Amino acid sequence: MEQREQLEKTLKPHWVWAIAFGSAIGWGSFVLPADWLAMAGPLGVMLGLSIGAVLMIIIGVSYGFLIKIYPVTGGGFSYAYLGFGRNHAFFCGWFLTLGYMSIVALNASALALLGKFLIPEIVDIGRLYSVAGWDVYLGEIVVASLALILFALINIRGGSLSGKSQFVFCVLLIIGAVAVVAGMLLAPSTAFSNLQPLFKPEVSSWAAVLSIVAIAPWAYVGFDSVPQAAEEFDFSPAKAFTLIVLALAMAAVHYSALVLATALAMPWVDLVGQSPVWGTGEVVQATLGNLGLAALALALLMGIATGLNGFYIATSRLMFALGRAGVLPSAFGQLHSKYRTPTAGILFTCGICLLAPWLGREALLWVVDMAATGVAIAYFYCCAVAYKCFKWSEQGSGKHYEGCVSPFKKFLSLLGAISSLSFLGLLLIPGSPGFLSGPSWIALLIWTALGLILYATRRHIFQRKSKKDLDHLILASDEV
Repeated sequence: MEQREQLEKTLKPHWVWAIAFGSAIGWGSFVLPADWLAMAGPLGVMLGLSIGAVLMIIIGVSYGFLIKIYPVTGGGFSYAYLGFGRNHAFFCGWFLTLGYMSIVALNASALALLGKFLIPEIVDIGRLYSVAGWDVYLGEIVVASLALILFALINIRGGSLSGKSQFVFCVLLIIGAVAVVAGMLLAPSTAFSNLQPLFKPEVSSWAAVLSIVAIAPWAYVGFDSVPQAAEEFDFSPAKAFTLIVLALAMAAVHYSALVLATALAMPWVDLVGQSPVWGTGEVVQATLGNLGLAALALALLMGIATGLNGFYIATSRLMFALGRAGVLPSAFGQLHSKYRTPTAGILFTCGICLLAPWLGREALLWVVDMAATGVAIAYFYCCAVAYKCFKWSEQGSGKHYEGCVSPFKKFLSLLGAISSLSFLGLLLIPGSPGFLSGPSWIALLIWTALGLILYATRRHIFQRKSKKDLDHLILASDEV
């Protein structure tokens, strides 16, 4: 039987919560409220994000159960193998890698965007060219690249350092966000009348809400970093579901609070009509002055840090699982001799993402838009596998795991699988509120083609491994 590299158990519960919450929040809650208001209106956004959070918690039931019975890294890749075999595992793992890696890149570009707003004299230097209407500057490339390299080094130095840093970042993020929201609520110049109309006027209320629900897999992606870190828990895997629920609930409240704070400052229709570079930043500065902007900038900076750090953790652990199984070259399945971290996955993620700042933000958004597809695919596999593992009764066929006899949870796993397919439908079916743009489809087809090339070149290695070896390498089990 092949030797199996094992990640060290160094992550504490509050660190894992911070990885899930911080990854789910990232930069989006601070940068995108004005964009979301343009899509759905204030109440449409808050309802859409709340419904999305509930659907994510339903999906989280499946994750919590599978983490408890197989606390190994790999997430959707490992669970797809458990339920449907190696080919499905490859398919799920490849698209999930895209979802994670693209968000690392986007968080780095968000840091450059913050710099353009706060210190344009430094970031907006050395204009190079324009991509899809977005001017690319040498200054913003340097800022984004330095951030990518810094967080790669943090992650190489050990899971304990990454987890501890993530928790500190989350605490600072919450402090900054609470200060901003409280200030906007109490400011004499803000008014709840600015929330009218509650929904986007040109579309039906439900269409507005569904356009936000469609992005829920992207908005909340990060809670599924928990299974990627499961092999490193220094506590019982049974706590995973509670940590997922706490992270998702707090993320939903946080998103809604920032949307509300943005819409209170002025009639939101007027705000989105101005097409601001950073709507939330502009209204906070106008209402609360530079002190309010400083609090918002701190929270945003921490949001970017949690997104970068959290998705470095998730991406590198997923690639470690892929390397350990033979899907990727064996170097990805090895750990650093001193720090015991998946260094190859961290360096590869850093290297690929260092290309992103050169593409311009608009081109990168095309990739991120279609990356939600990969995340939804992983959600579906997880729920479908959990559905197979849960039993309606004691007489249910197949292997019985501890706590698997639960008609209610089996129903929730089915509902989660249906919800995941619905997310895919909203992204892929023409005419749906979240239908991908033409450039996003091109990016999706390119990633699919690259996956087919990888499968063709690695198939002989991955396929020749015995089921017993793969059970051991992927699930740390000699009998599945």
